Amino acid sequence: MPHDHGHAQTDPATGDRRVFIAIWANGLLTFAQIIGGILSGSLALIADALHNFSDMASLVIAFAARKIARRPADDRMTFGYGRVEIVAALINYTTLILIGLYLIYEGGIRLIDPTEVQGWTVVVLGGVALVVDTLTALLTYSMQKGSVNIRALFLHNLSDALASVAVVIGGSLIIIYDMRWVDPAITIGIAFYILYLAIIEIGEPIRTLMLGSPPSIDNNAVLEALRSAEGVEDVHHVHLWQMQEHEVALDCHIVLTADGWSKTENVKATLKSLLRGDFGIRHSSLEFEHVDRAHKNAALYGHGNVAEAE
Repeated sequence: MPHDHGHAQTDPATGDRRVFIAIWANGLLTFAQIIGGILSGSLALIADALHNFSDMASLVIAFAARKIARRPADDRMTFGYGRVEIVAALINYTTLILIGLYLIYEGGIRLIDPTEVQGWTVVVLGGVALVVDTLTALLTYSMQKGSVNIRALFLHNLSDALASVAVVIGGSLIIIYDMRWVDPAITIGIAFYILYLAIIEIGEPIRTLMLGSPPSIDNNAVLEALRSAEGVEDVHHVHLWQMQEHEVALDCHIVLTADGWSKTENVKATLKSLLRGDFGIRHSSLEFEHVDRAHKNAALYGHGNVAEAE
């Protein structure tokens, strides 16, 4: 089935403006939370600040990636610069994983030896953080549906908002019950949630950068459609991959029957129309072989033969 690109469109200028606003909001919030965390002794507040700092860094990376991705193809990057957004997403998810591991370590130390925490400072700054995180998540919500780069940012901001709720709850418990162990416990909970989000999402950019087959397209259906076309005997040496996030490409060898060989241009036009209309594959490179001179024992995927594949 073709990839569904029915996401909401946000024009580049508006998108850039939203990301720019989010950068400044997260930067100011991070500074306030770090100072407040140090003064109050709250590790959970510092954990939330580190998470917000990673968001700010992620926003800067994403902002730069959006700008670069719009550059046209040139002699250095003949496929264009669109994949830079995939790289940005991978960097952001990796950052999330590293921060999550660090917070688990720090939280474990604090659980063993809880320190005094000023609950009111935690509650006030946690509340401010919740407002900013929610605003930033709203700014990127409509944009994340069509970009793995912005989706990474949105998940950063969403997890920040949830973490801020946990920080406020923790500060309230400290004020009411003097439960100082709650602060590092919440920190560890935030960390595990960060790790969960990053690990389940990081696979998509890795798959794309590794030239993996698009998960939204059924390879077997594509091959069956090609083989069923008039004049086609078989297909081999198939490469189905993503040039960019929303641009699927297909390279393959098409073995034509004797009759198909005499109508090569017609067969090619039919196949390209089929790929574009039924599967959303707009970039296809098809190499044709006559059935009597076709590559023998060719592997279905890659460039080798069956013996080499085994």
